[in-house]
Amino acid sequence: MSRTFAYCRVSTTGQTTANQVQEIKAAGFDLEPQRVIEETVSGSTSASERAGFHKLLDRMEAGNVLVVTKLDRLGRNAIDVQSTVQLLESKGIKVHCLALGGVDLTSAAGKMTMGVLASVAQFERDLLIERTQAGLTRAKSQGKILGRPAAVSADKVQLLKNQGLSQSAAAKELEVSLSTIKRLWTAKAV
Repeated sequence: MSRTFAYCRVSTTGQTTANQVQEIKAAGFDLEPQRVIEETVSGSTSASERAGFHKLLDRMEAGNVLVVTKLDRLGRNAIDVQSTVQLLESKGIKVHCLALGGVDLTSAAGKMTMGVLASVAQFERDLLIERTQAGLTRAKSQGKILGRPAAVSADKVQLLKNQGLSQSAAAKELEVSLSTIKRLWTAKAV
């Protein structure tokens, strides 16, 4: 007998999975409370590393159906989602995604949809990297200094202190916070 499970995930403790459960029920899936796996874990964590997802795998068997509201509930990126769906398919479990019109991701149409989505996701990621690199190159060509500011040494602070500058004046001169100067004010010069 086919059983329906729901995998609902949120990223932070301030969030709730209630909307996901409600959306799945509204789509016509009959969910028993013990078949709803709810988890609070970052999307950057692979499905294979999630305790709740392992609990789900332990409970499901061939012929069951897993429902998610969106693909990103299953994995951190297109490759992770694809490998997760393949794992479930190898166990005889169908995977339905409501955001994709409830398509079964283990069917031929679902696999094609997954392939297209993976390609688009990779394309968007490549574009983002290109834009970031172009921005960094432009900033460097304009003489902008990238990265963290150079650390202020206790020697520099002591030198200004010995010149008679106040802590506030030293902070202004070195373009650092007053708390940084205070921390280094009594430090021993090396």
